[in-house]
Amino acid sequence: MFKTRNTLLFTSLSVLLLLTLLLNLSFGQVSIPIKDVFSSLFGGQASKETWDYIIINFRLPKAITAILVGIGLSVSGLLMQTLFRNPLAGPYVLGLSSGSSLGVAFVILGSGFLPAIFSQFLLSSYGIILASCIGSSLVLLMILIVSQRLRDTMSILIVGLMFSSFTGAIVSVFSYFSTAEQLQKYTFWSMGSLGNLSWLNISILAISIFVGMLFSLFSLKSLDALLLGENYAKSMGWNLKRSRYLILFATSILAGSITAFAGPIAFIGLAVPHLGKLLFQTSNHKILFFATLLIGAIIMLFCDTVSQMPGYDFTLPINAITSIIGAPIVIWLIVRKRSMQ
Repeated sequence: MFKTRNTLLFTSLSVLLLLTLLLNLSFGQVSIPIKDVFSSLFGGQASKETWDYIIINFRLPKAITAILVGIGLSVSGLLMQTLFRNPLAGPYVLGLSSGSSLGVAFVILGSGFLPAIFSQFLLSSYGIILASCIGSSLVLLMILIVSQRLRDTMSILIVGLMFSSFTGAIVSVFSYFSTAEQLQKYTFWSMGSLGNLSWLNISILAISIFVGMLFSLFSLKSLDALLLGENYAKSMGWNLKRSRYLILFATSILAGSITAFAGPIAFIGLAVPHLGKLLFQTSNHKILFFATLLIGAIIMLFCDTVSQMPGYDFTLPINAITSIIGAPIVIWLIVRKRSMQ
């Protein structure tokens, strides 16, 4: 009965993912019929040549990015919530997002202090991605160094929050000495964006997500053991230090690469794991892994569809949409959990 229910749920989520993808490709400033979307995707031609161009060159790359971002953030949120045994832990709890923000702030807000030949490259899209990767990598390196001296997982969580505060303070200093144009550019980056990625960028992001997913898969059994406490996991023969490193590394690859290419995106990693647990009524991470993967992709595609504002000639910031949708979900889950106790 339990297996039948899970099979039905996974089938329903897969169908819903396909429908959400088609709607995402159909809606936008220009509404394209779903039959034309099908024709364009599967080798045919849409009724209008411009529709083919819009689907293949604009909407499809953006939809693939949304799926990758939803998958990566949701799975990394699941890893963090189990590792820290904290329902409010998210993929950016280690300060990786703040590290990326510091790298981008250094490039955008501090470019005036650099020679013109360097600032011109760093202010390009590749320069911003490189700065974001370096920032998150440096924070990860610091976290790993600190975690060698700390055995308590909660202490690592506190250290991550302190890194976030520290990098946030430095960004504030950069902001104080920046021009209005620099602040505007940094603000746009901090709002997150799923568009403007080339196929090369999407390929790099997809490879990073794939590597992070592999590390996550290797962590699933140790996550099940950690649910019952670190002492129980030790009694089961798990090497906690190695398992912790594996989980931290997987989260860092997922959250760091997503922040680098799409900017900081809130609430997906926090809310989706809870929805997966609520829907499947299990703590088995093999099931939750694929559940959060599908739900994350669906919600991210839905948020992107809403942000496109069908029928209007402007696009809302994706970070604003995920927060508007994600925050009420988290509040509802907390209230529901309290009322059931």
